Formats: sequence, C-alpha cells, structure tokens
Amino acid sequence: MPWSEEDLAEYDPPDRIRRLPSWLSGRVAETGAGLVAGALAAAGLRRQHFVVLSALAERGAASQAALGRRLLIDRSDMHALLSELERDGLVERVRDPNDRRRMLVELTPAGARILKRLDSRIEGAQEALLAPLSTADRRELERLLTQLVEHHSRGPAG
Repeated sequence: MPWSEEDLAEYDPPDRIRRLPSWLSGRVAETGAGLVAGALAAAGLRRQHFVVLSALAERGAASQAALGRRLLIDRSDMHALLSELERDGLVERVRDPNDRRRMLVELTPAGARILKRLDSRIEGAQEALLAPLSTADRRELERLLTQLVEHHSRGPAG
C-alpha cells in the first residue's frame, strides 16, 4: 500500500526500532532508491533499465538468458525490459557469430550515450543521499556497507 505524504509526515516509530541497524539501513535504502528512481524517471527509464545497460557496457554482449541469470531478472521481465530498450534504440539483438542459432543483446551507441548521461544523474542522486556526510565519512560508509554485503553474500557458512 503506498503511503500518502500525510501518512509519512506522522510516521514515528518507537526509539527501540529507530536504533536497529536493520531499520536504519532500510530507511537509507528506501531514500536512496527513491532518489535513483526519480533521477532515472526524468530520463524515461527505470532502475532495471539502468542495470541492464550497465551490465552490457561493463561485460559486453550476452544472450538474454545469460543476462537474466547474471542480474537475477525473471525471463519474462527481461524480455519486456529488452523490448523497451530495443524500441528506444538503446540495445539491439544480433546473431551470435559463434552460434548462428543464438541471439545476443548488445548496447548500441545510443545506449552508451544515454548510459553516460544516466551515470551523471545517478551520481547526483548519490550526492543528494550522502549530502550530510564528509568525504571521509562517505568512504567509511562505503567500506562498511561493502564489508556487510560481502559477508552476507557468502551465505550462512560464511
């Protein structure tokens, strides 16, 4: 259920909750996601569009299935995302030169240009999120968050 501005203005969880690192990180994540969504929406795109474009730019062409597995995007969602990006001329499907039966998805020059503009928008969103922190605090926050993500990515035995 989406909350109204009025509901959010009255949101006041107990101090016991406000002190939990899990609650704090969740609130920061919500704020960051909102800032990023707004920055991307101004360009007519969504977060998953940005993720797909970034993956193609960083790792090169890939099959639709491989891209979906790598990014944990469901097959049907990936198909829809790629159709939108292809419609806008940001990606194209081409035959795999090593296997003519297979299609690869690749970033177009227009996709690379928009990705560069999106990087600037995303950087602005990150700047807005981290505005109250010094440069040293930002580096330390990134270090600590990376440590937590890496630890929990190893699974229960990690």
